[in-house]
Amino acid sequence: MYYFKKSLAKISVSIMGTLALLMFSVAARASAPTGAIFTTISDGTEVNFNQYLDKNDVYLDGGPGPGAPVTAAGLDNGTYVFQVTDPSGKTLLSTDIAACREFVVTGGIITSVVPTGCQHLTGVDLSNSAVTVQLMPFLDTPNKGGVYKVWVTKVADFLTGCADLGVADGLSVVNCGKASGNFHGFVPSDSKTDNFKIHVKRIREIDTRFFSDQDNNGIKSPGENWIDGLTITWIDPLLASNVKYSYENLSIDVHHEAHVEAVEDGVHNIQISDQPGCNVGAVYVDGVRTLVDGPQLVQVPIRESFKEGTVFIDVACQP
Repeated sequence: MYYFKKSLAKISVSIMGTLALLMFSVAARASAPTGAIFTTISDGTEVNFNQYLDKNDVYLDGGPGPGAPVTAAGLDNGTYVFQVTDPSGKTLLSTDIAACREFVVTGGIITSVVPTGCQHLTGVDLSNSAVTVQLMPFLDTPNKGGVYKVWVTKVADFLTGCADLGVADGLSVVNCGKASGNFHGFVPSDSKTDNFKIHVKRIREIDTRFFSDQDNNGIKSPGENWIDGLTITWIDPLLASNVKYSYENLSIDVHHEAHVEAVEDGVHNIQISDQPGCNVGAVYVDGVRTLVDGPQLVQVPIRESFKEGTVFIDVACQP
C-alpha cells in the first residue's frame, strides 16, 4: 500500500469567521513555466491527499497535470532542477548537490534526468510514458503538520538565483543560501511548487468546482452538472504557482474538483479566469457568495487553528 485510504466522504469545514476574501486581477508571471508539476508514486499513480507512507515513495511528475484536457499545455521544454523544502521554504531538505537534481522536459513531459553520476532514480508514468523522478534523498520536515514542498525551476533561472546570492555555480553546491524572495536559488515567480505529506492522516485542502449555470441565476440547481477539465491557478503563500484542473477520480475521492492538497499555513490565492467552457459568474467560498461576480482572485487564509477539512470554492459557469 503506497498511500493512506481516504474516508468515505470529505468534511467541509467552514472557516468563514476567519476567511478573508480579496478579488483582483493578476497579471501572468512572464517567466513562470507553463503546465504543472505534481507528486506521484513511481508509475505516475496519484496518491490520496498527497499523503505517502514513506519518503522513498514520492516521485516528481510533470506536464499538463491530472484531469487536464488533451489540449492543455505541458511544462516548457528545457532543463530543470528541483528542491524539497519545508512549506515555508526556509529550510532546504534536499541533501545532494543541485546537479544531481536536474531533469529534462521534452514535448511538455519529463523525458530524462541529467546523467551526472548522482542522478535520482526514475520510474515511468503508465498514462503517458513520461519519466517520474524520485525526490529522495531529503530530510524530515520540521513542519508540525508533516508538510513538504517540492519546487521546480529552469536551470538558467536557478543559476541566476544562486548568483544573486553570491554563488557562482549553484549546481555544484547543496544550498545557495537564502534571502528575501529567493529560496536557495529558487525564485517563486520562476517556480512551480506542490505540497505533500508523509505519515500524516489529517487533510487540509482547497477544492474548486465548476458548474454549468444553465438558467444563469448564479445558483447550482438540480440537473446542472459539474464541469471537468477546467483550470485554476494556485499561488502558494510564497507566491510560487501551479496549475490545477477539475476532474473526477473516484478511486482517490476526487469529485469534479481542482484540488490543492496538503496546504500549509498562510494565504493561498486561487485565480479563477474565463476559459473555454466557462464564462465565470458567481463564485462561492464554503457556500458564501463573494462580493463580485466574474473572474477574480480569491484569497484563502489557512491558519494553524484550521486542523482538518476542505475549503470548497464553487464557480458558476454562465452560458
